[in-house]
This record gives sequence, structure tokens and C-alpha cells, in this order.
Amino acid sequence: MTDRQPTVTLTAEQITDFQEQGYLAIDRITSDAEVAHLREVYDRIFAERAGREEGNQFDLAGTDEDGKEAHLPQILNPAKYAPELLETELLANAQAIAQQLLGPDARAGFAHAIFKPARHGAPTPWHQDAAYWNPNFIHRSISVWVPLQEATLENGCMHFVPRSHEMEIVRHQSINNDPRVHGLELHPDEMHHADNAVACPLPPGGATFHGGYMLHYTPPNRSDIPRRALILSLAAAGQPRKTSISFPWMDEKQTARDQRAKAAQQ
Repeated sequence: MTDRQPTVTLTAEQITDFQEQGYLAIDRITSDAEVAHLREVYDRIFAERAGREEGNQFDLAGTDEDGKEAHLPQILNPAKYAPELLETELLANAQAIAQQLLGPDARAGFAHAIFKPARHGAPTPWHQDAAYWNPNFIHRSISVWVPLQEATLENGCMHFVPRSHEMEIVRHQSINNDPRVHGLELHPDEMHHADNAVACPLPPGGATFHGGYMLHYTPPNRSDIPRRALILSLAAAGQPRKTSISFPWMDEKQTARDQRAKAAQQ
């Protein structure tokens, strides 16, 4: 946890908007100077493919074989490979907002980083984050999505379906229904839930906030510059479900990433 003091907090109106709509977009969560520093850190860990051998770097949208170009590379827990992230204004602000939205015991941390290469970065299909998580709990977690350059319709800004946070988890499948792919997408029979979406373009260092049950999507990167995004997690204790459910789309996964992770633990 950083000792830095926050420079950004939410207004009462912003908190109400988040609670009612299920998402929020703000134009600033860190400074321009820090965005430039974060971009350098981000580019370094992706160039190093940090965490690949232990399964923390992989292609979110592809089968992730070694030697094959990734169209949506991701790094989990980027602060493990760049501990300087833990001393940032960004984390201090996220921690303050976590307590505003989830209560005094909430904590913020760096969850992952997703990179969309210029001109061919893949879309992140419509999904709910909680469809990846332990199905035996009702989760209280918020993702903070922070672009390190302008986020536009052309390069892959966030899209949300207002009030979809009120839904339970709907049916998902692996991208292209291929269990070798880590990423999830809504099952075709559930795509009607993605109607009436709202796009959220942002300046560098802005942020969107959404909970684990919110439907969201980012389009492909058709621009001439890479699209860099850091994602933080704001989390408070969840509650066990009274009735057990299962996520068959996760049970059937057979990914190269999982194989590397298991090998690293042996």
C-alpha cells in the first residue's frame, strides 16, 4: 500500500451515478507526468514479456502458442514485475475511491495490464468479469480501467450497458467457443443483453469504474498507435452464495497459460 496522499476523490453525484448506472467515467485519476512514467513502465514489462513462464503473461484472445503473434497480450499482477507501481499517485487515488465506493475496509491493487497492438489489436468481447471468478461467492469488486494514451472508438475505448450490473451472471463461453483461449465472451444466445451500449472515450490518465457483474466490451484497435490500459481492482469482502452454482465455461478451459502456470509450481 502506498503512503502517498490522494489527489482525486469522487463527488457525491459521481457516487450516485455509479450506484445507479453501474459504471462511471472520469477524466482524471493521475497526472500527465505520471501517465508518461506509467507508459514507460508498461512498455518495459510488455517488451520483457514479464511473467510468461509462470502463466501471468499470455494472449487473452488467442491460443497463446509460443512463437505466435499475440493479438491481445495481457500481464496479470503487473506490480509484481514493476514494484514502482505501488508508489504511484494512481494507486493512492484508487485506494481513496475504493473506500468511498466499497467502505473503509476496501483495498486497491493492480490487477492486470492489457495491450492492443496498433492496427490489429483484437476486441475484448462482451462479458462480465465475475464470469471468471469463484462462482461460490457474491463478489464486491470494482475494476478501474486506465488508458495511458487517449482512448477512442478507433483504438478500443470501454463500452458499457447501463444498469446491467443488476443482472446475475449470464451464460458465457470461451472466445470463438475454443477452450484453448483464456478470454470469455457472452454466449450468442445472451447477446441481446448487450443492446443500448454506451461508449466511454477518455483522455490519457482518465478512468472508468465498473463492478464484476457489469456487461462491458472494447472494440479492436484500428488506429496506428498501440492502446495501453492498466486495470486496478478495488475489492471488499464478498459473501458466500446460499445456493451453489457452476461456470462450465471455466471448468472446460485447456489453455497454454494454465499449463505454464502448473509447470512453474512443480
